[in-house]
Amino acid sequence: MEVIMDFEKQKKYEKELIEFIKKHKFMKWSHIVWERAPFSKRTAYNFDLHNLQTIKDAMEENCGEAMQYMLQKWIQSDNATLQIAAMRIVADPETHKKLNQSYVDHTTEGEKIQTIVREIVKADN
Repeated sequence: MEVIMDFEKQKKYEKELIEFIKKHKFMKWSHIVWERAPFSKRTAYNFDLHNLQTIKDAMEENCGEAMQYMLQKWIQSDNATLQIAAMRIVADPETHKKLNQSYVDHTTEGEKIQTIVREIVKADN
């Protein structure tokens, strides 16, 4: 009986937290202002809300919306720096390389990595 009540409570808290997250546009667990939340942080942890995919999805959705909003503002901006930043975000790897002022390829471009073996020879006196 207690397990059923706990599940019902968890669902209630989950719904309240999702509404709170969406209303205040929180994007990470650490950003939540628990002083304004409908229940305490301790309650959230006690009901394992931080591990629920629905909670993570709500924060991820907020993050995606914020990123899209900022990206649109940057593209429409008259500020060249913001426009370049937006292009770097949306560009394919080849265009991204062209937009960078310097690019260092840290790969072997498919070539086999060769090991260099050095032998230390002790000179006889």
